Amino acid sequence: QVQLVESGGGSVQAGGSLRLSCAGSGRTFSTSGMGWFRQAPGKEREFVAGISWIGGNTNYADSVKGRFTISRDNAKNTVYLQMNSLKAEDTAVYYCAADPYGLGAEYQTNYDYWGQGTQVTVSS
Repeated sequence: QVQLVESGGGSVQAGGSLRLSCAGSGRTFSTSGMGWFRQAPGKEREFVAGISWIGGNTNYADSVKGRFTISRDNAKNTVYLQMNSLKAEDTAVYYCAADPYGLGAEYQTNYDYWGQGTQVTVSS
């Protein structure tokens, strides 16, 4: 079993930055791919960014490329999402998730454990 706890959400003005953290425990964190997803009100949950277990491979949704950066620190069992140049349309609940395949791909069905989510609100 894996426990994931997100933190770092909050309210920020457009153009600002936030860094989300996801602390993991349980199954060997360092061999899990990790992903960030988000769900805006009235919309389906969507992929934001993913990172492979070794950290060498990352991928991003087109809507966040060049603005968001995913990284991980396996020694701290933590994955991060640095969000810069935030836009109102980035407003959502952000979730981290663990991928037992180690890939951090964009497919939600690859992920078997999810955090409780953290709210990000961007005002224009």
